[in-house]
Amino acid sequence: MLTPDPTLRPWDELRRILYTDDPRALEDYLEGLGGGDAARALSRLSRQEQTRVLTTLDPEEAAYLIEEIPEAQAADLVGALPAGDAAAIFSEMDSDEQADLIVAIEAGSAEAILARMDPGEATGVRALASHDPEEAGGLMRTRFLSYPERATVQDVLEGLRAGAEHYRDFQVQYSYIVDAGGRLTGVLRLRDLFFTPPETTIASIMIRDPITVRIETPLEELQYFFERNELLGVPVVDEAGTLMGIVHRHDIEEAAGERADSDFLKSQGIIGEELRSMPLLRRSRRRLGWLSVNILLNLLAASVIAAYQETLAAVIALAVFLPIISDMSGCSGNQAVAVSIRELTLGVVRPFEVVRVWTKEVSVGVINGVVLGLLIAVAAFVWKGNAYLGLVVGAALALNTVVAVSIGGTVPLILKHFEVDPALASGPVLTTLTDMCGFFLVLSLATALLPLLGG
Repeated sequence: MLTPDPTLRPWDELRRILYTDDPRALEDYLEGLGGGDAARALSRLSRQEQTRVLTTLDPEEAAYLIEEIPEAQAADLVGALPAGDAAAIFSEMDSDEQADLIVAIEAGSAEAILARMDPGEATGVRALASHDPEEAGGLMRTRFLSYPERATVQDVLEGLRAGAEHYRDFQVQYSYIVDAGGRLTGVLRLRDLFFTPPETTIASIMIRDPITVRIETPLEELQYFFERNELLGVPVVDEAGTLMGIVHRHDIEEAAGERADSDFLKSQGIIGEELRSMPLLRRSRRRLGWLSVNILLNLLAASVIAAYQETLAAVIALAVFLPIISDMSGCSGNQAVAVSIRELTLGVVRPFEVVRVWTKEVSVGVINGVVLGLLIAVAAFVWKGNAYLGLVVGAALALNTVVAVSIGGTVPLILKHFEVDPALASGPVLTTLTDMCGFFLVLSLATALLPLLGG
């Protein structure tokens, strides 16, 4: 048995063990690291070494490691493996993880992997991958325990014993009862099996009319469902009531977290998942797409300053307040954007409710605008001793705050109506419009009161 070298960093130790060609030692070391640290150590190896790790490990252990690392990195790694090795790893993964990963892998590699899998399993993966990943059909697991209504308690217990190895990764608190057509008719608590005579049919002890969700149920409704129900999972059925799979609470929480992470990255101009282990040019290209557009938008905002350069030259103090007004208005607008995107995600507001959202935001904007305007007006007066300068910057910030929350609250709804991702596009639109409006308000008010402002 290899003795770990405490002087080495985890990835250097992983590399050392890898080249001993001892699969057991490699498995033990990764297991000792834990999921997060193992993923970090793996990411620091070269692509060739990463491939060697996955092909050296038992497929079940490799599958566990793949499920611990970010999906984009996992797709790159698995897609680069020989199809047979990748198929063996896929077969050890949960069905929902299989579907997510196969969609993220390049199409040619994905087909090669599916071709090497068991035909029935490959068909199941294709079916899951065809569903929206943020609906019950794309989030459900298709490995679960189900029995026909005519089965007896003894049949179920014998089946569990015979398939103990196969079922060990299942969540087996419940099994599901179906009729001859595969339609869900009841749910059986497995604990009830141990207190019931063996010859009893399970149909007589099952819970009838179980709670279900439809296959097209969106993520936000599933979140709400699990908030209201203390269940670990819920069966998914199609229009005919046929049992299609099981959605687990843990998977919904994980999907909601991934959506929040994705929305945050989009709001910062990162299109698609990015990790620093990805190829340099791919990372650069993804960032430049957003940054290039922002150059043009910022030039539009700067054109307002150019139009009032004489006023700005006459009252140099205005240059100090322009970025403050721009930044404060942007912060107010981003708060409104965040609330609108959150409400759209939860389904408590619809894209056509623009007027309602606008009136709600204007109310907040007026109050916050007056308070912020007074604060900056006092600061301007204390600094320069000119009440009119305070009036100009205070009024500009107050008015622009109302504009910012109006834009921030309504733009996500408008973008959603036109099927544009609000998390991606709301930020640039808000920034450009609030900057242009803020600069215009400050400089136009200053121009009107120029004789009173002094130098």
